Amino acid sequence: MDSDSVRGINRRRLLGWGGLAAVGGLAAGAPLAGARPGHAAPAPTGSDIPPATRPGGAYDQYVAKLAAEGKFSGVVLLSHRGQTVLSRSYGMADREKGIRNHEGIAFSLSSAGKPFGAVAILQLAQQGELSLSDTVGTHLKGYAKDVAEQVTIHHLLSGTSGLNTPDEDVQRIFRSQEEVHEYYEQWVRQSKLVAAPGTRTSHSGADVGIPALIVEAVSGMTYWDYVQENIFGRCGMTGSAFYTRPQWLTDEHIAHPYMTLADGSQVDAVRNLDQGSPSPDVPGRNPGRSFIDAPGDGGFATAPDLVRFARALGDGTVLDRPWAELLTGAKIPHSGSSFGAYDMPVHIVNGQWVFGRGGGNPGVSANWNIYPYTGWVGVVLGNCDGLPLQEITGREMQAITGASPGDGGGG
Repeated sequence: MDSDSVRGINRRRLLGWGGLAAVGGLAAGAPLAGARPGHAAPAPTGSDIPPATRPGGAYDQYVAKLAAEGKFSGVVLLSHRGQTVLSRSYGMADREKGIRNHEGIAFSLSSAGKPFGAVAILQLAQQGELSLSDTVGTHLKGYAKDVAEQVTIHHLLSGTSGLNTPDEDVQRIFRSQEEVHEYYEQWVRQSKLVAAPGTRTSHSGADVGIPALIVEAVSGMTYWDYVQENIFGRCGMTGSAFYTRPQWLTDEHIAHPYMTLADGSQVDAVRNLDQGSPSPDVPGRNPGRSFIDAPGDGGFATAPDLVRFARALGDGTVLDRPWAELLTGAKIPHSGSSFGAYDMPVHIVNGQWVFGRGGGNPGVSANWNIYPYTGWVGVVLGNCDGLPLQEITGREMQAITGASPGDGGGG
């Protein structure tokens, strides 16, 4: 599981309940990717593409400046109705091998991969294999009685389980998928009910870990295999996977995370497992120590693959429309125009819904936004510390929606 904060990004401030970066504190949220709810504004024509989103426009110039200053390494992509409007790549995916970042490079997603778990649950619910009102004990054994009998799948997906999960052992170096699975299965079982179910939970690992185990119990597949087949596979996300550490070290299509140490130098986290982040937000953490991401978390994706995922949410590829609307619909009020959906925050920005998810770890920054009323998708993927993710996604949102800092009610 990723931490709440990463160097250069205070993730409790950036992601709020757990997701998207924003313009002046705003960010994501809403009904359905690609669909046009009855109260949506008319969709723009090709001539309505904002100048700020085009090559050479304000957003392009801003990211280029960051890269020139050494503050951005990665890929940004803006897509309008499936057509790429802007794609830029900067920096190195693997400095040791001299491999540059490009559209075909897969980046670690950290928390930006958590909505895949919610999609998996809703697929099984759509098939009648489970109900969102099912309690933890309906599908899993070994949990405390109050957790098993009171906490529902809906509570978990909406971040209102009332559960608290112990701190992870961030120093542990995992050596196999089996070891990762056993550790996180036992870890989420230690979760305690500290508030009544229905109470907003602060970034509990159980909220994503337990649904992933339910996916396994119901489907008979590992979480990793289920998502690979039923989400990545259906969406045509051929560059995306739950890669293992050996693949991270050898596959030339996976970006390495460059972590900043206390002396200001940067190291390849995957090649330096003895090093940990000095950031007080994530003390000692190194994302390379996980052999594979924990069930329910992370994964790797390319920027074009995230656009494919966004379109698949809107066209019925991964979920029928009512279930896709259930995924992204606002459920829990946060503040201003900010709400909680399933495994993502949702917001109203300049009169339209925007939704998506962000994530970060030492050397890792990721964010994808979907603008369902106008057909836009924005992706930011980075592989170095110090990247101002909140500011970048704010500029993206401003370029697409015209929102200025402070528009939309806050989040």
